[in-house]
Amino acid sequence: MIGRILNFWTNLGSRVKQCLKQWTKPATVTLVASTLSDATRSRADLIAENGMLRQQLIVLKRQTGRPKLTNGDRIRLVLLARCTRFWQQALHIVQPDTLLRWHRDLFRRYWRRKSRNQKREPRIAQETIDLIKKMAQENRLWGAERIRGELLKLGIQVSKRTIQKHMPKVRRNSSQTWTTFLHNHACEIWACDFLQTYDILFRTVFVFVIIELGSRRVVYFGVTRNPTDQWTAQQLREATPFGEGPRFLIRDNDDKFGSSFARAARGTGIEVLKTPYRAPRANAICERFLGSLRRECLDYLLILSERHLYREVNEYREYFNHVRPHQGIEQHVSCRPELPEAPPVSGKLSSRPVSRGLYHAYYWQTPGSVGQGNSPLQGYLH
Repeated sequence: MIGRILNFWTNLGSRVKQCLKQWTKPATVTLVASTLSDATRSRADLIAENGMLRQQLIVLKRQTGRPKLTNGDRIRLVLLARCTRFWQQALHIVQPDTLLRWHRDLFRRYWRRKSRNQKREPRIAQETIDLIKKMAQENRLWGAERIRGELLKLGIQVSKRTIQKHMPKVRRNSSQTWTTFLHNHACEIWACDFLQTYDILFRTVFVFVIIELGSRRVVYFGVTRNPTDQWTAQQLREATPFGEGPRFLIRDNDDKFGSSFARAARGTGIEVLKTPYRAPRANAICERFLGSLRRECLDYLLILSERHLYREVNEYREYFNHVRPHQGIEQHVSCRPELPEAPPVSGKLSSRPVSRGLYHAYYWQTPGSVGQGNSPLQGYLH
């Protein structure tokens, strides 16, 4: 009986001892559990264990590359470094400067999240915001204070800063731009310029062109080998018979537009507008026509003489004025601004070659218009 009791207590003691060893053994699963288990151990055991761990880290550092740390690992290392004065000596896998950088990043993220603006509803009604945007869009020259005055007339109290916040960020000019001026006075403005080309013997030939901006109609053109001030002035007189001319005439700063040209313009009541230096877009419409004339006609021809060039340019001008649609005037034709709403009920689609077959002009030929000259293109096609 006594032997059984002794055996029982012996077995119980061994089990308790094994449990204590298991509880006091450094845990490898979590950091918190291993830290709590170290509280029950002696100082000598902890020193010996730290020495063994340091030697193992030295061996691992010689054999392995740079370890990959997660954000959780970085946060734990930063928090543990605040608990000891010897954190720099305890670091083995990272440098102390790296840990300090992690600390600054963590501090920055904390305050960034804490100072983040909370989404809140605007303090003014959505109808008022829409009204501010509408006023700013419909009145380009109005500022925030001017819109605030209009809102006060309607009984709406809004500060200037709030109006500036909801106004569209667009550039406003106190005076009209060059584009606005051309758009407002397009029907009263002509533009002129020279196109330089070469004949079959590589001799220079010049084409002088005058175009109306509103309708994109080529008003007049001339061909010469020696363009002078007197010759250019004579071309302007021929383009404006009986004093009929535009209000404004755009030209560049070429020497061909001299004193004689200026006197001829004043004689017909035309105000000459000179384009700024290095600003080809100021005379963009005329420059665009000269580019079309070169790309669509002259680049495919060998010019034999001035008369030959005159015939080709004249044919292209008729095509440009009576047949070719233009994007700047909503695909209308210069000398035929009204587009048909629908094709005719009965008729035959006909075409005519232009510039030796480079292009074709298409039109409807109805039975009643054959031989009667009633085609809308009869001035050019018949």
